[in-house]
Amino acid sequence: MAKTLTRCPVCAGEFKITELTCDRCSARVQSSFDTCRFCRLPAEHLAFIETFLKCEGNMTRVEKELGVSYPTVRNRLTGALAALGYSGPQGEAPAAEPEPETAPEEMAGRRRDALNALARGEISADDAARVLRELT
Repeated sequence: MAKTLTRCPVCAGEFKITELTCDRCSARVQSSFDTCRFCRLPAEHLAFIETFLKCEGNMTRVEKELGVSYPTVRNRLTGALAALGYSGPQGEAPAAEPEPETAPEEMAGRRRDALNALARGEISADDAARVLRELT
């Protein structure tokens, strides 16, 4: 079965579901139905959330599953939350996916994030060391 379209391919306007049909008895209900938040997510956010849930929210497992660094996992989580309509920490805008060439101040922020995650017990010392090595 195909995924429900949520955006018009012509103008990018939001589609509304207007009819539901029972596969078994063919009963039909016509109205204007909203799609769920998850149905409106872009594929990359939905795939990340599925991985996050599969890993039971363990950021270290998500890192390993996706083969990315801890700061990248954090950025993807923040982006997925923003796409669902939740704001970032303290109402800040969510962080964007890091660019391949990173400014020194952003590198310092990533180092700080890794060390803070280590202090909170979210990642192991080995994982923190690996993240820090990747940032050099």
